[in-house]
Amino acid sequence: MHRSPYTCTSDISSNLLAPLRLGRFHLSHRVVLAPVTRCRAINYVPQPAHCEFYAERATEGGLLITEAVAVSQAGIGFPHSPGIWSDEQVEAWRKVVKSVHKKGGIIFCQLWHVGRASHTYYQPEGCIPVSSTARRLPKNCLIRLPEGEMAEYSQPRSLSTEEIPLIIEEFRVAASNARRAGFDGVEIHGGHGYLVDQFFKDGINDRTDVYGGSIENRCRFALEVIHAVASQMGEERTAIRISPVIDHLGAVDSNPDALFFHLISELNRKRLAYVHMTEPRFNNKGVDGLIDTTENCSKFREAYDGLLMLSGGFTRESGMEAIRSGAADMVSYGRLFISNPDLPLRFAIEANLNAYDRSTFYTHDQYVGYLDYPKLKSEEIRQGWSKQTQKKKVRSGIPHHPKLNIQPLSSTMCGRMLASPLAMRASPHSHVASPQTPLLVCSPSNP
Repeated sequence: MHRSPYTCTSDISSNLLAPLRLGRFHLSHRVVLAPVTRCRAINYVPQPAHCEFYAERATEGGLLITEAVAVSQAGIGFPHSPGIWSDEQVEAWRKVVKSVHKKGGIIFCQLWHVGRASHTYYQPEGCIPVSSTARRLPKNCLIRLPEGEMAEYSQPRSLSTEEIPLIIEEFRVAASNARRAGFDGVEIHGGHGYLVDQFFKDGINDRTDVYGGSIENRCRFALEVIHAVASQMGEERTAIRISPVIDHLGAVDSNPDALFFHLISELNRKRLAYVHMTEPRFNNKGVDGLIDTTENCSKFREAYDGLLMLSGGFTRESGMEAIRSGAADMVSYGRLFISNPDLPLRFAIEANLNAYDRSTFYTHDQYVGYLDYPKLKSEEIRQGWSKQTQKKKVRSGIPHHPKLNIQPLSSTMCGRMLASPLAMRASPHSHVASPQTPLLVCSPSNP
């Protein structure tokens, strides 16, 4: 199995709770908040509740990725989703970033344009959605409108060759605005059947110009978007999400291996922060429950030289295995992080998880289903650490692991900080763990 040169390789540190060097950033663990659309913006502007949602999930040295943020109103495809094209939006996002930085967290902004996966309702002046194609989404794909009703996606129109630089400029301006808002980096949404993916895959892209036809041409749009974003953020603070084996929203390709091996060869020429790949939980052919799809992206992992993040229905156990095996350097969690604001801590002490309520994922209440999932209480945390310490005693026959610098927790410390016995902060001079400093896994918990 290929291992990134940036990956910790010692058996002790190769797990979800190990530190990792991410460009200029020092991650204290590898449990990442995935981009999760929550439909809580008002008039495309983040609200005070957004500050609380992201701050609750921030840990010192932990990485968060925002919900998908539209580069323009034409890029909107969900009700009450946010953008970053106006000064008002930039100011609102600045408050979110400050709330995360106050907790010592790191936050990337995911930029997207949904392309044909939209409806005239969301478009400026009711215009037709744009795409790489004029082909409509399959009728079995439905879009959610603002009052919750489901409808067919609108008929798109194909962008002219001359219009495409205008869309790329929207990404550049959005990246500039993300920098103004104080974001630590930007992730380009290049997967899941949205606009960038609509250029990648020949099941959608039927163009005959320089953005269609050959694999090289179909990758051109994404590479130009990356260049535009990196011109504002720097390559080391630019990332992209792709879904090589996902057929969501009709995103199929006749030869996905050749397509994404070529793309990865191009990405290897850059110094991106990371590449984020989605492992499918299902496809539109239908399956009987979840399927083990680790191997589906492993071949691309073998080809990519940089840091790789995986997402897609991971549990604590499967996430640990992904890191141990070298399949990933980081794992992002969506639904589990929605219902467990202190997910890294719960993973560290192997605590029970809150169940998520799918019915509230896309509602618009600023509290219910958004801010009402509980964190562990101080006593639960103390008991959890005690159990972990006892487990280590049983396994090793000594009161602590000599390389992990376990510190006993007083009740005062539980209220102020949570020193993890399972991971350490990264050395500023190495991609490998430094044994001197225990990780602060989580901010103060609920009383």
